[in-house]
Amino acid sequence: MLEADEGELAAQAPVWTVFGDLMSGLVGAFVLVLVGVLVVQMDLVASLQQEVEKRRVEEQRRIALEKALAIPLASGRVTLANGRIGISGSVLFDVNSDALRPEGRQLLRSLVHPLRVYLGERKEMLMVSGFTDDKPLREGNRRFADNLELSAQRALTVTRVLIEEGMPSAQVFAAAFGPEQPVASNASEEGRALNRRVEMAPVPRTAPAPAAK
Repeated sequence: MLEADEGELAAQAPVWTVFGDLMSGLVGAFVLVLVGVLVVQMDLVASLQQEVEKRRVEEQRRIALEKALAIPLASGRVTLANGRIGISGSVLFDVNSDALRPEGRQLLRSLVHPLRVYLGERKEMLMVSGFTDDKPLREGNRRFADNLELSAQRALTVTRVLIEEGMPSAQVFAAAFGPEQPVASNASEEGRALNRRVEMAPVPRTAPAPAAK
């Protein structure tokens, strides 16, 4: 009888060993899953916090820019959307021309001081971008090869006038987009008029390249 009991115990021992190993494996797997879930949640929380901080900074920039440009914005000749200052092309230039109109220079002059203060406080630069509609240039206008060149010359004209009116040359640069990135349909004259525009946007100042050794 004793021998039989010992045999049963010997047969049960491996079963309990396997069961114990199985439970240990399950606990280990559960711990790994739990750790993985916690890591994912921590990453999500960190991403959410970064997004909230990014939106807070953008909102502060928008409020500061609106405050700096309160007077020009109130005149209705300047718009502000998504951090970009927009000026209708008809305010600055005649159609297919890069010669600045007198009222356009006056408007740009009114923007220089508030923009200088705003850029100086944030160590940013001003990108001046020229845009056109998609209509080909009028025949006989041989000054510009196409709309891209016209938009480039208009952006350069605005940039130079800003510098002449007191904007430090190191704080402003020009860019050209031609008919790309329209804000309205080019199927109507109203839409084309909206697309003929100049935009100015504060952008981060690029870090200087390391000096060659």
